[in-house]
Amino acid sequence: MSKTLVIVESPAKAKTISKFLGKKYFVKASMGHVRDLPKSQFGVDVKNGFNPKYITIRGKGDTIKDLRNAVKKSDKVLIASDPDREGEAIAWHLQKLLDICDDRPCRIEFNEITKQAIQNAVKHPRPIDNNRVNAQQARRILDRLVGYNLSPLLWRKVKKGLSAGRVQSVAVRLITDREEEIQNFVPEEYWTLTGSFVKTGYPPFEGKLHKYKNRKIDIKTSEQMREVLENLKGLHYTVTKVTSKEKSRRPPAPFTTSTLQQEAYRKLNFTARKTMIVAQQLYEGLELGEEGSSGLVTYIRTDSVRVSDTARDEAREYIKERFGVPFVGKDDLRVSAKGKVQDAHEAIRPTSVSREPDQIKQYLTNEQYKLYKLIWSRFLASQMSPAVYDTTSVDISAGDYLFRAAGSILKFPGYTKVYIESRDDGMKDEDKLLPDINEGEVVEARSLTEKQHFTQPPPRYTDATLVKTLEEKGIGRPSTYAPIVETIIKRGYIVRENKQLYPTELGVIVVDLLKKHFKDIIDVTFTAEMEEKLDSIAEGDLDWVKVLDSFYDPFMNTLEKAEDEIGLVQVADEVTEEVCEQCGRNMVIKMGRFGKFLACPGFPECRNTKPLLEPIGVPCPRCEGEIVIRRSKKGRKFYGCSRYPQCDFVTWDPPSKTRCPECGDLMVEKKGAGNTIFLRCVNAGCNCKLRSNEKKQGSITAAPEKPNKENTITIH
Repeated sequence: MSKTLVIVESPAKAKTISKFLGKKYFVKASMGHVRDLPKSQFGVDVKNGFNPKYITIRGKGDTIKDLRNAVKKSDKVLIASDPDREGEAIAWHLQKLLDICDDRPCRIEFNEITKQAIQNAVKHPRPIDNNRVNAQQARRILDRLVGYNLSPLLWRKVKKGLSAGRVQSVAVRLITDREEEIQNFVPEEYWTLTGSFVKTGYPPFEGKLHKYKNRKIDIKTSEQMREVLENLKGLHYTVTKVTSKEKSRRPPAPFTTSTLQQEAYRKLNFTARKTMIVAQQLYEGLELGEEGSSGLVTYIRTDSVRVSDTARDEAREYIKERFGVPFVGKDDLRVSAKGKVQDAHEAIRPTSVSREPDQIKQYLTNEQYKLYKLIWSRFLASQMSPAVYDTTSVDISAGDYLFRAAGSILKFPGYTKVYIESRDDGMKDEDKLLPDINEGEVVEARSLTEKQHFTQPPPRYTDATLVKTLEEKGIGRPSTYAPIVETIIKRGYIVRENKQLYPTELGVIVVDLLKKHFKDIIDVTFTAEMEEKLDSIAEGDLDWVKVLDSFYDPFMNTLEKAEDEIGLVQVADEVTEEVCEQCGRNMVIKMGRFGKFLACPGFPECRNTKPLLEPIGVPCPRCEGEIVIRRSKKGRKFYGCSRYPQCDFVTWDPPSKTRCPECGDLMVEKKGAGNTIFLRCVNAGCNCKLRSNEKKQGSITAAPEKPNKENTITIH
């Protein structure tokens, strides 16, 4: 009997695929990449067409030997690595190592690991796509050209052990530029006025001061606000315009790699890396009891929102049976991705919409269940009808002033029956009911509430907003978003605090140096254009060697100039009063993978290190110590007593200086809906909570800002 060898990347995928193939097939795993450029040397012959020197990855010898033996026992070889450029490159390397003819149709690919998709794929093998391989090879060599030439310069001029990446450096620049905006931001004062209006027989409703003499009003100072309030005294409030209309909100598109990472961050608090690890598990297949190993979602590295007709029809039939015909989306709801996309694969969706999350929950880990439910719900919602709202706008005039009240009531839930999309600003849609009111009616103004505000700086990036920005600006591709974020944190250029990304001093120094001497490397537009060139290589429109050649010569000229122009940059360590008990030197603050720590400056003679305990000015509620910031083994920040291990008090939540008004115990900050902050007592027997507007000054996480003033004037 003839045998066909199928090579995949992971044992999990091999196990799932084996179930769908008969006795004529046997499946082996390559365990990912088998060849790469050497780490200990440059590995690229620039003078001979950028010819790469590939070597077998250390530790892969036994795997390759096993695969070669399997090839000898088989009549046919099919390589089923992931259906993207990196997967194509893995297939090409395997082809070379296993001596498979270049023109042999040995490559198969599939978008989902289901019986139908696998059986169809093995019937339609094709030769290796050299254009895709060249695009991946060009990216790898580009990164090597930058990293192995620019990093040593940083070692010599700034600090040993630094590295610079072609794409990662741009990401660091985005974060440092945003931090500079925040630091240079000058807040501007402005005031708002909200009226509480009443129509007899109905509950009060709110309207904001909107216009003065038919022009939008802009109140900058308290003096201007007092003048407005003075002018409003004694005036009658009359309804001058009522506008009612029906609005529909279209369902969101199914997930791409970028939108999945963003939404998993917002809803599940998953980092981009964690999202991709769990998603890969769902894609490769999991044991589902009697059903066996099955792939739960389609391929997870995609920039397309396209779905197959089969998947669309299955989803609509499910929606019809579960929710009814009115909830089924129409054909004109088909969506397309914005901007330039490769569109090589479908959107991320469940392989079968009939496999409900709760039905298979018992076979999944908590993280797998949460992410699968998110993907399943989003896809189902994308095939449902729009949500319909009745919206009403009421204009209320008082002399030359105009107040506007707006209300919105959900008339038909549509896709919101299964899914509501999150927002970066934390805002949520709320139903606001206005009374049945007509033009010409007079309403009573029960009170006018004036409030002082200050404009806010742009927010710091989070994992979600950084990935969103990288996608919008064309930096990187679906497979690179998660590695970019993790790499710049690991290198110490960025730290993640309270879900926000901050540049370190080292990150700022490196970015400033690159801005001055390597404008193209750090330029967003230049990097995006290079990504487009890589896309063109994959499509066969550009020669990969010519693209590398056009980059290399200008880059090397710039490098030579920088070597002469850049002086030695000193990054001085902060000296502390903590004395090293081993050698007596004053210890210094260093930046590590998980933040700051204390180290002896006598390294390498003295290798003593200690955790850096940062006091926050809050006494320990259990003893005479004080609360300090500590780090878990995974780098997560928590708060504990400085007298540990004598006192074991710890909390994940930031402690407040405000004591509980009921029991006097410690209160901690918790996040509520819409990113609002409230205080909660740590005493398990006390249920005391304080709303954010009741919180006293002194919270350790409260950003320094000018206090808002709010004053309500009751009208008699």
